Amino acid sequence: MSDKTTGSCLCGAISYAFTGAPKVTALCHCTDCQKWSGSAYTSNAVVPRSSFEVTRGTPKNWNVVGDSGKGNNHFFCSNCGSSLYTLLEVMPDDVCVKAGGLDGGKASLDSSGVNVEFYTKDRVPFATAVGGADQKSAFG
Repeated sequence: MSDKTTGSCLCGAISYAFTGAPKVTALCHCTDCQKWSGSAYTSNAVVPRSSFEVTRGTPKNWNVVGDSGKGNNHFFCSNCGSSLYTLLEVMPDDVCVKAGGLDGGKASLDSSGVNVEFYTKDRVPFATAVGGADQKSAFG
């Protein structure tokens, strides 16, 4: 990915940016991510918190205790409901940016593709493993 990557919600009320390439790109198949995204999994660009900023608007958040027993703080647009990013207590230095909100077709995660898939134990039957990605039955 380029040095600066931008993203937003569907209605444009919330925008954000991060600098540098993601530390890791990941799909998460956990049942919390399925419910939160309304899909079979979330696609994530994991970036350092120090490189991430909300540039427009104020997202709403909702905190839930994840499988790890730690907090998963989900941020979303209160207008359109778009999932934006997650701050995980188990990853205090990182932001999990939801790739679907990235601008300019960056949801494909560019040439880096997907590095790892988490919670493959919860993967829906029609979704197959991404070739070359590490497969983890849970997180960690």
